[in-house]
Amino acid sequence: MLTLRENDRYRTDMKRIRSFVTALAAIVVCIFSTLESRIQAQDYTLQDIVGGKFSERGVEEMTSSHDGNYYYQADGERRAVVKYAYASGEAVDTLFNTRTARNCTFDTFQGFLVSPDENRVLLYRDREQIYRHSFKADYYYHDVRRNMVRRLSDQPSKQMIPLFSPDSKMVAYVVDNNIFLTKFDFDTESQVTRDGAFNSVINGATDWVYEEEFAVTRLMEFSPDSKLLAFVRTDESAVKEFSFQIYNQELYPGFRRFRYPKAGEVNATVECRVFDIAARTTRTMELPLDADGYIPRIAFTPNPEQLAVMTLNRDQNRFDMYFVNPRSTVARLILREESDSYVDPEWLSAIRFMGDRFTWVSERDGYSHIYLYGLTGTLQKQLTRGSYDVTALLAVDESSQTIWYQAADESPLRRNIYRLNINKGEPQKLSPQPGWNSATFSQQGRYFVMRHSDARSPAVITLHEGSGKQLRLLEDNAALRKELAAANLPEREFITLPAADGITQLNGWILKPWDFNPAKRYPVVMVQYSGPNSQEVQDRFSVSWYHALLSEGMIVAAVDGRGTAARGAAFRKSTYLRLGIQESDDQIAAARYLGSLPYVDDSRIGIWGWSYGGYNVLMSMSRGSGIFKAGVAIAPVTDWRFYDTVYTERFMRTPGQNHDGYELGSPLALAEQLEGKLLLIHGTADDNVHLQHSIEYSSALIRANKQFEMFYFPDFDHSIVGGNARAYLYEKVIGFFIEEL
Repeated sequence: MLTLRENDRYRTDMKRIRSFVTALAAIVVCIFSTLESRIQAQDYTLQDIVGGKFSERGVEEMTSSHDGNYYYQADGERRAVVKYAYASGEAVDTLFNTRTARNCTFDTFQGFLVSPDENRVLLYRDREQIYRHSFKADYYYHDVRRNMVRRLSDQPSKQMIPLFSPDSKMVAYVVDNNIFLTKFDFDTESQVTRDGAFNSVINGATDWVYEEEFAVTRLMEFSPDSKLLAFVRTDESAVKEFSFQIYNQELYPGFRRFRYPKAGEVNATVECRVFDIAARTTRTMELPLDADGYIPRIAFTPNPEQLAVMTLNRDQNRFDMYFVNPRSTVARLILREESDSYVDPEWLSAIRFMGDRFTWVSERDGYSHIYLYGLTGTLQKQLTRGSYDVTALLAVDESSQTIWYQAADESPLRRNIYRLNINKGEPQKLSPQPGWNSATFSQQGRYFVMRHSDARSPAVITLHEGSGKQLRLLEDNAALRKELAAANLPEREFITLPAADGITQLNGWILKPWDFNPAKRYPVVMVQYSGPNSQEVQDRFSVSWYHALLSEGMIVAAVDGRGTAARGAAFRKSTYLRLGIQESDDQIAAARYLGSLPYVDDSRIGIWGWSYGGYNVLMSMSRGSGIFKAGVAIAPVTDWRFYDTVYTERFMRTPGQNHDGYELGSPLALAEQLEGKLLLIHGTADDNVHLQHSIEYSSALIRANKQFEMFYFPDFDHSIVGGNARAYLYEKVIGFFIEEL
């Protein structure tokens, strides 16, 4: 039997043991809880991200009918073209089906067009990409009433940019740079032009620089009465050729050659011509266009005797719209817009004709706003106003005198959709949820599909009447929301910070690791693009490759410097004639700001960018006095003299006009000042920012005795996409930052 003292000691020892066991259990629970949290928080990989595990689901493209009440879609197997009612979402007709169409020699198709009267469907197969947007393919047309299919053209080459006439009786298209015309009622194919030739003359289609920088692949339009066909003829024979090798595992690799006008060099010359279909005659319009000017858009007004031809001078600081009589060829100036810097050609697509009036977007009051003009060129009224930018004109309806547009009125980080009657009333907001709202409209604005997301939530896609009334939910991304909850991805924290001038406030965001500890000091990778009118800091959903950096114990940040979008013309155009200076100054200032935060290690800051972003990586590392320990530049511009005329001269003018700007903004000229570890990546078949940029920059770094790493992707273009390329690229970038930061 225990004595009283021994009994007390026993009880004390047991309490200690129980306390120890309890504490040990708590530690074990904590450890397992931490491990469970780690497993939960890190339940995603780079392969998940690149493979689309966290990508939003969209909806199949809806091609509006001519009256705006119906839409067409290919079925899931791409064997049929089905007509649906916007109002109900129910199928009302099948316009084409490979299983039942007579003389159909194919099982599936890649894309389609429907004539305005729905009596014919064009289908294409064997698509062959040319540049970023353009392609050629084998086209077939289906006569809906006869349920019969035949080839569109008897020519041996593939066809491009087919266009139905308004009366649906003809289709115009381009084959080998010449325009052809098929008349359905007569089952005939005729050749409109005969001087087209590769790398020489282009009729109706566009050259590389127009496609890339004016975002246009077709400069060919029918008159409203279907009697005339207007087109732009491009003579690029004096433009110098650029070539690069295509290896393609060939014993003797070949070359790709195309006309590419570089800054200050000779441009293609352009003319506007009109083909009279009945008379089979062609006239050249008498335009007061500079010899090296541009015609980025043409469009008939509702009057077939008025062809609107839109021109820019080479400096792109003067925009003119002429109304040309297609028979007399006489041009009359209707609208002129001049700028101290440049007129953004994006707004040429905002010219919409509404009976005897048309819309235009101007920055004349310091922000981009919509204006209304009469067909005589007289300004009637300013439709939108305020200290914010209209970011897109989405639709117009002549019958109700209504326009729909997108605006950054609430914040530069957000977008809203508005409806406005041009004769009366105030704008009606159609997007109830804050965040990023975009919309795609049917003809005449009858219906629209709205897409909404914010930084925390993936897209919800809904269908609405033009008045804004929601009809039904199309996609809510519920499955993705569950994936995100399980993966527990960190959320963006939006911040503001001072620009390099110490006055302007910049927008940014920060992503922190899942197990962020404010007592620790973390490396930072800054991701940016920084080009004119671009925007990385947005209140919209996205999961990108850099989320994988968070699992490696790094912070990721993005800052939009001066020159970026949705903050008015002065902010947007502040980099004019001095590309690379303010952009790099602001990334350097942002790096210093981030380095001042108590949880950031200011000796371990990296920077990443692609294309213009890659250019700004080099500028920032060369002008940052060592603030960046490491950087990755993918497909960077290294000297603006190597880039194309339209883009470069819009912001820099020519090297002869702006010698100092080109020198100050050249990474080549600053190679000796580069500080930090650099990884340079480029695709060898980049037709946009040529491999020449990285080759010449490599030579400059070697001359300056600067060590760097270089990696190339054989036969890949500017996007470096396809096969395993993207995953491979991001693995290399992440590995580089792990090693260097």
